[in-house]
Amino acid sequence: MLSLVIAESALELVPKELQNHNSVLASSRKFNKKPSEILLDVSWHFAAMKKMKNEIKRGRPDLIHFCLLEACSIPLYFENRLQVFIHTIDDRVIFFDKSVRLPKSYHRFAGLIEKLYSEGVIEDNGKKLLEIKKMNFGDLIKNISPNKIIGLSSKGDSSSYQQVSEEIDDDTCMIVGGFAKGQFSDSIKKYFDKTRSVDKNPLEAHIIISRVLYEYEKRIIM
Repeated sequence: MLSLVIAESALELVPKELQNHNSVLASSRKFNKKPSEILLDVSWHFAAMKKMKNEIKRGRPDLIHFCLLEACSIPLYFENRLQVFIHTIDDRVIFFDKSVRLPKSYHRFAGLIEKLYSEGVIEDNGKKLLEIKKMNFGDLIKNISPNKIIGLSSKGDSSSYQQVSEEIDDDTCMIVGGFAKGQFSDSIKKYFDKTRSVDKNPLEAHIIISRVLYEYEKRIIM
């Protein structure tokens, strides 16, 4: 089974040091939640996020929503040929049951992830659909234990969507950055066996995911 890891994802609750900022307090009142219970979102918290560490790689939960919709709404996923993991910027990992169907609405998705952070697990009739664990990237890779790890980055060796798909087999782990700007941290890159750049343009993660998975899907299913 192909594993897709969306790494260093810009998905996290508002960190403690920002919770008293006016923009955070305003959004928490709007959503009727505590500042510690809402997702960090640059659309709401731009002023609070100025000068915070790794600012350009944080506060984009909408990007992760797009990525998940692309990966979890295709035949490859439905036929149990793809497993997806979210590794977050604050070193947590979200695990997905194969039967989970994610909300198409961003606001429902945000509410679901906020609930997941609060409760640690989302269940339906006793079945675990989503689970979040404190786990760094290296431990996730040990958990997956792939034979090959391919990182997709604008700094990688020039390739194409089709060429990357031909390098993938059932025991490959493909890593895509879950952030809008910046590059993988050294602590992530050191695990890559290969690093590939599939487009001359800096495209968002969900576009890269959809095109590589489509090429792979054509090869093994269609």
